[in-house]
Amino acid sequence: MTIELGHFALILAFAIASVSALVGLTLWRRSDSRAALYLQQAAILQFLLIAAAFAALIQAFVTSDFSLLLAFQHSHSDQPLIYRITAVWGNHEGSMLLWVLILVAMGAAVAAFGRNLPRDLLTLVLAFQSLLAAAFSGFTIFTSNPFARLAPAPFEGRDLNPILQDIGLAIHPPLLYIGYVGFSVCFSFALAALISGRIDAAWARWVRPWTLLSWTFLTLGIAMGSYWAYYELGWGGWWFWDPVENASFMPWLAGTALLHSALVMEKRNALKIWTIFLAIITFSLSLLGTFLVRSGILTSVHTFASDPTRGLVILALLACFIGAAFVLFALRAGSLRAGGLFAPVSREGALILNNLLLATATAAVLVGTLYPLLLDALTGRTISVGAPFFELTFGAIMAPLLVILPFGPFLAWKRGDFVAVAQRLALAAGLALFVAILFFALSGASVSLAPLGLLLGFWVAFGALADIADRARLFRADMGTSLRRLFGLPRTAWATAIAHFGIGVTVIGIVSTSAWESELVTAMQPGANATVAGYTIQFDGIDRTEGQNFSGERGTFTITSPGGGMRTAHPERRTYSASGMPTTEAAIETYGLSQLYLQLGEPGDAGTSVVRIWHKPYITLIWLGTLLMACAGFLSLSYRRLRIGAPKPSSARQEAAV
Repeated sequence: MTIELGHFALILAFAIASVSALVGLTLWRRSDSRAALYLQQAAILQFLLIAAAFAALIQAFVTSDFSLLLAFQHSHSDQPLIYRITAVWGNHEGSMLLWVLILVAMGAAVAAFGRNLPRDLLTLVLAFQSLLAAAFSGFTIFTSNPFARLAPAPFEGRDLNPILQDIGLAIHPPLLYIGYVGFSVCFSFALAALISGRIDAAWARWVRPWTLLSWTFLTLGIAMGSYWAYYELGWGGWWFWDPVENASFMPWLAGTALLHSALVMEKRNALKIWTIFLAIITFSLSLLGTFLVRSGILTSVHTFASDPTRGLVILALLACFIGAAFVLFALRAGSLRAGGLFAPVSREGALILNNLLLATATAAVLVGTLYPLLLDALTGRTISVGAPFFELTFGAIMAPLLVILPFGPFLAWKRGDFVAVAQRLALAAGLALFVAILFFALSGASVSLAPLGLLLGFWVAFGALADIADRARLFRADMGTSLRRLFGLPRTAWATAIAHFGIGVTVIGIVSTSAWESELVTAMQPGANATVAGYTIQFDGIDRTEGQNFSGERGTFTITSPGGGMRTAHPERRTYSASGMPTTEAAIETYGLSQLYLQLGEPGDAGTSVVRIWHKPYITLIWLGTLLMACAGFLSLSYRRLRIGAPKPSSARQEAAV
């Protein structure tokens, strides 16, 4: 009965979303607030209904109700409880319902926090959110119904893919979807602005918190996904330029550009056309990612579906929404004013250059991702665009972006003094050069491009610190004054510095582990030793291990570090009882900022086992930097002037207006 109630709640939410979209798009011009009030209530009701449907789905998985087709296909009664819950979105239908749940949650948040928006703009934004909700809930009902029944009910399920039986499934998809779907609010704001004509600095101030929220969660989702792939797949890598990885990376790049462009629009009332365009493009790339994952045109660990019919439906939805948005943009863009004027050397100029480089990087990743697919579809030829292409093109575009990054916060609005800024950054540049040379010399590495990458990473990190020091007038005023200024800085200033510092930290981690990692693949017998990067690894033997729903072999290795410390590591080979699928569980030992990574391979002759060992110097900096970026996003959102929604006028200001 619970399943039928969940199905009914999903259908009812689809009907309410459809009516809300129709009401909002037809009545937005009316001056009274009844349409806006109805849409606000309808948005919250949609969220409650979809949440009820999702709860019904979770209840079926938790209780192992295998009369539900989805539970039969992707669950098993022997699975631990946490994996029975996460199995709800470890498949196409369930993940699509999670997608819709986050979409209506965003609409409900606009309804709850956007009460101070102009009524016509609020009505249009909620109407477009409802239109999106109607389209994707309808897709879920008619092509991907998660509530389909089986009769008679099987006694047991088929089990979840063993690779997905990991805590990463509980964290990565929800974070990623909040980022993906959060950009729908920016998309709705852009379309509402094009129709209503409300495109000004106030619009940018309303849309920037939503952009920041989505960007922050997408940053966390991508970081969690890369770390999940790193420790779970046993390949020893954290990024593979997989098409589905690129599908999440492209909205992040476009969202970063949108975030900076909206800042220029808010502060200087400039870049109106470009900001609207970016808002449309960013969510369009999110929809493209949804298509790639669910169309069946890709064969990847990340993909959910292999049914081309569903892919065609998503492609049709994508074409309708993106096509209509660009038609509307083409019709209205010519009537928009250019906005404020500024000199090329200014903060606006630096942010425009930042946007151009980010847009070019997005285009490069898009071409490398879609070109093989289009070539295969049109000519039948199969080619592979791999990591060398992306690393060369993306690296060449991002290098100048990293060079100019520290200059932006130092430049004044409207007109800046480049020479004066260069003088204020001279200490940061000298320190970055010194530390990069010292870092490279101590590593004992051969000549390569790594020192240049390190220099860029330290340059960005020290440039962020220099920004804070300059704002506090450190070494230019007495220490008491500097400390008062330091603690009095607005949170947005701290957030900018922390985000840029995080980018520098991530760059240092990427360069270090890419240039100087050590790898050894060898066959070892119990009692044998291997040496990698000064670490001695002794193979002690293999024991049987039993889990709740798997059995396997666990290796025992004794690791002796260059400093003499000893640790024990236990990589595993597992076979899951329900599906019979094997997996590997790597053993990862962290030494400072570096890691030693062990994977136990297949058994060989004479009692040997294939062992893969990697030493990855400073790899933890990659995820530490992304966490700093995400923390900067949350810190900026906590600032009073950037709270989600529109600023509420003070009572004194309202009385003055009266």
